[in-house]
Amino acid sequence: MSLAYSRPLDPAQAERALAAFRLSCPQLVRRVDTSGLTTGADWAPLCSEAALVSPGGAKSFFEQRFEWARIGTDPAFATGYYEPEILGSRVPAPGYATPIYRTPPDLVRCTRADGQTGRGRIHPLTGQCVLYFTRAEIEDGALAGMGLELAFAADPIELFFVEIQGSGRLRLPDGSVMRIGYDGQNGRDYIAIGRLLRERGLLPPGGANTDAIKAWMRSQPDGGRSLMRENTSYIFFKELTGPGPLGALGVPVTPRSSVAADPLFIPLGAPVWLNLDRTEANGLWIAQDTGGAIKGANRVDTFWGAGEDAHALAGGMTGKGEALLLLPRGTVSRVQAAQAAAAAGAVVSAPARP
Repeated sequence: MSLAYSRPLDPAQAERALAAFRLSCPQLVRRVDTSGLTTGADWAPLCSEAALVSPGGAKSFFEQRFEWARIGTDPAFATGYYEPEILGSRVPAPGYATPIYRTPPDLVRCTRADGQTGRGRIHPLTGQCVLYFTRAEIEDGALAGMGLELAFAADPIELFFVEIQGSGRLRLPDGSVMRIGYDGQNGRDYIAIGRLLRERGLLPPGGANTDAIKAWMRSQPDGGRSLMRENTSYIFFKELTGPGPLGALGVPVTPRSSVAADPLFIPLGAPVWLNLDRTEANGLWIAQDTGGAIKGANRVDTFWGAGEDAHALAGGMTGKGEALLLLPRGTVSRVQAAQAAAAAGAVVSAPARP
């Protein structure tokens, strides 16, 4: 980690980011930062100040009151996500046959025989912790009869992409909307089907966007079912009633202001500044979400909201460039001192050569 000079901000974008930052603050000051960079006490003064910033003051607040830092050496890589809308029903009906499941009660954290701890289930016969059901097993009825159906989708391919996005809207037969959001995952590895198609040469160059992938899947005799099953990860949902999709921080994500990030490197709730070769994604964002494919110090997923414009931007978003993290002042020197102490300790404790 190293210090970096602050960058000029667009005033309107800074105002949106400030509103998102204020939403994050109640969680930011009390949650454990798994990146190890900050504590809740570090953020408390900034959150108190944020609540008092006058209209038009967001730009100065972010430029002057934070320490701007560079994490890692890899370039930033950004993708996009959005809140899709698909056809659905609260009850099974003709044309609505694909279950949307709540989190099963037997999905628990446990330690398997190989010593690995994670999501799994206790096998009813052996009493041992085993991996949870795969996508294929769930689709074949592993959860049937348990009363876990939250709703039913009209199109399994569209539901699959709602899983990838982590939230969505169901347009019900009476025209009303039911909003659903991420509530759990089966613990299996996420496999990006777009990458599989590219590696197999099944899409034209530059064609691995959402619409191209859907078109390929619909062209298959099984409707893309076999490809979807290669992604063994499966998402469980809950109904949402608030103003927007909930991110991993537990607050609604904000279109054009929220990003998903890896909490092992970026504190959830922290501002992130992007300068990419996709200019529409440049500027200040707030890390309020996570994602199964969002791993690494400078890997982010930008949130664009709902609707066709959001779909178009998110579906084709791949940007590379620079990412800077905005942190409470003093964070960088503290982290650098801790790293230096750890390195010195490692040298002191190294065994003497014979």
